[in-house]
Amino acid sequence: MSSIGKLMKQAARIQRLMEEVQNQLAVRTVEAASGGGVVKVTARCDGTLASIKVDPQAVNPADLTLLEDLVLTAANHALKQAKEISNAELGKVTSGLNLPGLT
Repeated sequence: MSSIGKLMKQAARIQRLMEEVQNQLAVRTVEAASGGGVVKVTARCDGTLASIKVDPQAVNPADLTLLEDLVLTAANHALKQAKEISNAELGKVTSGLNLPGLT
């Protein structure tokens, strides 16, 4: 088989593996909390949010800004964790390759 044929075969295999990993990441979740656990955010490792839970005792109409900050903090932390997992899993597929856009 020619070098180009081997490269094409390897590229097709990597593409299949990446699609498999991306499908797995779409259902894998992480959870982050803020405010001592009064706000909990669950994120999928595909970069989307799955849920946001707020302890009813944390809802104080006079301090809505604090609650918004807690939600934002938990969401950003969950998304950061999810991105780290996604990068690590996709990195396993492309390890050893030096192709732009695959890492």
